[in-house]
Amino acid sequence: MNCTKKGILIIALFLAQICLAQISDDLMLYRKDFKNLSANNTVTVTSYEKDGSHFVYAGGYGNIDTFSLDKEGLLTPISNHELHKQKGPARGMVADNIGGTDFLFVANKHGNVIETFKILNNGALKRVALVEDTDETHLGTAITLQVIHMKKSSYLFIGGLEETPGLSCFKINNDGKLTHVQSMKDDDKIHTDGIIGMFTHKINEKTFLYTGGFQDNGVSSFRVYEDGTFKNINNISDNTKDSYLTGAYPVTGVKLGSHYYVIVGHRHHKYYERNGFIKKTDFVYHGDAVTIFKVNKKGALVPHFILKDDENTKLQGQTRIEIISENGKEAILAVGTRDDASIQLCKLNEEGILSPINYLETGFSIYYGLRSHKIGEDNFLIAGSNRFDLKKLATYKISPKINRNGKVLRHMVNLKYKADATEQQIDEAVKAFENLKNEIPEIVHIEWGVNDSTEGHSKGFTHCFTLTFNNEHDREIYLFHKAHLDLVSKVGPLLDDVFVMDYWTKDD
Repeated sequence: MNCTKKGILIIALFLAQICLAQISDDLMLYRKDFKNLSANNTVTVTSYEKDGSHFVYAGGYGNIDTFSLDKEGLLTPISNHELHKQKGPARGMVADNIGGTDFLFVANKHGNVIETFKILNNGALKRVALVEDTDETHLGTAITLQVIHMKKSSYLFIGGLEETPGLSCFKINNDGKLTHVQSMKDDDKIHTDGIIGMFTHKINEKTFLYTGGFQDNGVSSFRVYEDGTFKNINNISDNTKDSYLTGAYPVTGVKLGSHYYVIVGHRHHKYYERNGFIKKTDFVYHGDAVTIFKVNKKGALVPHFILKDDENTKLQGQTRIEIISENGKEAILAVGTRDDASIQLCKLNEEGILSPINYLETGFSIYYGLRSHKIGEDNFLIAGSNRFDLKKLATYKISPKINRNGKVLRHMVNLKYKADATEQQIDEAVKAFENLKNEIPEIVHIEWGVNDSTEGHSKGFTHCFTLTFNNEHDREIYLFHKAHLDLVSKVGPLLDDVFVMDYWTKDD
C-alpha cells in the first residue's frame, strides 16, 4: 500500500471513529408502538428470539401477555396466560434454551412459586412445571431470576423478599422441571434481603454472581461452581460518603476491553413510607446515583465510579438498567425510573466512566418493566408501567437524536361519531376534550372545530382537535396521562372511527 492510500485509510478510520462517538453521544428514544394489555399492569417485561421470530412477554397481576415484535418495533398480540392461582405479579421472568427446548421461567411473587412455561412455535406459552416454596428454599415473595449455564448443566438462581429472604439455586432439567441444589439464608453479612437485581460474569472460566439487597442496602458477590453450589466472596454496604446503595434495585454488567464492570442502581428508601415497607428506618437520604463497580481477579466488587443525579438527568427511583448495545469499547445503557417516570440513556466507556446522553419522559412510571431487544442492527426498548389505570405496553427505537430546530409538535385528532350518538353526548365529549388543557399543563395550546369541507373527502369525520406540544416529552406525558386515558374511556364508546396525525412545524 502506497503512502497516499495509507493516509486516506487512516483519515477514513479516524472520521469513522468520530462519527461513532458523535452518534453514541447523541442517541434518543423514539416511541414506535403501544398496545393494550389484558393484565392489570406491567411489572416485568422480557423478550426472546425463537427461530428468527421475536416475542415479548409482559407480566402483571394475574397473567402474562404475549406479543410478537417486528423489525419496525410494532407489537402484535398473540395470547395471554393465567398465573398460578391468578396471583402474581410475574415479578421476575427470564427466557432461555435448555437442552434444545425454549422455556420461560416466571417468579410468581405472591403465589410463592416458580413457574416454568414451554415457549411454543408461535410464541404462546404452555406451563410444564411449578415449584412451591418450602422451609428449605427462599421462594416466598420471589422476585428475581437468573439463568446460569455451566459446562454440563444449567441452573436457575432465585432471589426473594420480605418473608424468607435469601438466595437459592435450582438445577434446570431438560423438561423444564427444577431440582433444588442449595439455598443460603440472608444474614447480617450478605446482601440478599430483597434481591431485585442479579447479574453473572464469567471470568477466566470461573462464574461469579452479583446480587443487590433492596432491604439491606448493599451488593454481594458469589462464586458459582460447576455443580450449582455457591459461596459468598465479598459485600459492600451503603454509606453516606461514597456509596449510593440504599434500596439497591437494578443490577447488570458488561465487559469492556479487559475490564469487567457491574452496574447498580437504587430506588432510595425515601420514596417509601419509613414505618411501613422499609425494615431499617434510620436511613439518611444522600441523593440518587448509578454506581459502577469493577470486578477484581478474585471476582469481588470494587467501587469504581458514581454518576450522581442532577437537574440534567432523570435518575430518581431507578428500577431497571438495561444494556442496549456494546462494542467492546463502550456500552449504551438505559435506566428506567419510577419516580422520574423516564428512561435515561447513558454511555459507559472502557475506563468505567458513566456519562448521561439523553432521556425521554415516558409519561408513566417504570416499575421493573423495561427490556432491551435487538432485531438486525436496530436496538429497541420495551416498557410497561405498574399503573393500574394504564394497562399498556410501549416500544421505543434507539436512534440518533433528531434536531427539531425550534419546531413544535402538532397533534391532530379527527373523530367520527356513531350515528346514534346524541348531540348532548357530543357536546359533553367536546367539553371534556377542551378541559384537557386544564388537566395536562404540557399541552401548550388546544383548538377544535367542526368539519366545513364540501369536497366530499371527509369520510364521515366531523370533529378535529389540534393540540400543540413543545417536545417529545410533553406528548408522551399527555398520551399516558390519567386525564387523557379517562377521556378515551368516556368518549371511545361514542366513536365510529378515529384518525390521528402528528407533525413538526415552526411555531407561529
